[in-house]
Amino acid sequence: MDKIKVAISSFFVALFLTIFKGTVGFLTGSLGIISEAIHSAMDLFAAGITVFSVKIASKPPDETHNFGHGKIENISALVEAFLLFLTCGWVVWEAVERLGGKEVHVTVNFWSFFVVLFAIFIDINRAKILKKASIEHRSQALEADALHFSSDILTSGVVLLGLFFTLLKIPIADIFAALIVSLVVLLMSIRLAIQSINHLLDGAPFSKMRILSIVNKIPEVKNVHDIRIRSSGSTIFVDMNIHLDPNITVEDAHRISHIVEEEIKKEVLNCRVHIHQEPENSH
Repeated sequence: MDKIKVAISSFFVALFLTIFKGTVGFLTGSLGIISEAIHSAMDLFAAGITVFSVKIASKPPDETHNFGHGKIENISALVEAFLLFLTCGWVVWEAVERLGGKEVHVTVNFWSFFVVLFAIFIDINRAKILKKASIEHRSQALEADALHFSSDILTSGVVLLGLFFTLLKIPIADIFAALIVSLVVLLMSIRLAIQSINHLLDGAPFSKMRILSIVNKIPEVKNVHDIRIRSSGSTIFVDMNIHLDPNITVEDAHRISHIVEEEIKKEVLNCRVHIHQEPENSH
């Protein structure tokens, strides 16, 4: 599955949903649907960023970016989290104004329910496709996009409930539905931001024990230390020092290092391994 094609298709889906929700939202006056339209608009902008970042991240390492361009995906995810945060701020502001007495007539009709149900159907399919692609390519940008569509499913469900109660002459339900949408999106954006910052600060994507358990199964390796793990976009970088029998040849040392590298790559997808060899009696 080509991750650039997946990102581009998500962009056009977000564009369609933004126009559809926005039109129905402003025609009916529903803050819940309007908040969903703004959410989709942020998804649209975020999807555009994702297309750009995924394309840049796919470029190979060069003279000025020796470890590749993968970090652009982490930056993209952080920007998307910030945009979601801004979305929440606007919806909460509008909800507080309406609770404070701002009069807005909300019309609930066939199109109100149809646009939300249709959006849920689309979001479920897009979230599955994006999640699968993000796992396949280890792409945080696609994972962020999948998170956007997943959050849309939950928030659309809340808006649907709000519309139902509004139909029962409880108009305040629409406002509370919008507030719940904002809370859910806020929590997801905070989680995404923390994860993105951790990757940008070279936080280890998994425990060193995972690498240690792989290397310890190779009998020629006497000891292993100074394991360091970092990620850049979808690529995992692993550095380590291994101790070998001091009487073996350089050729044998190279062969053993190659075995270690291949065993790690079997367990860790899209991984680059750098190994420093030392004689066992050097310490």
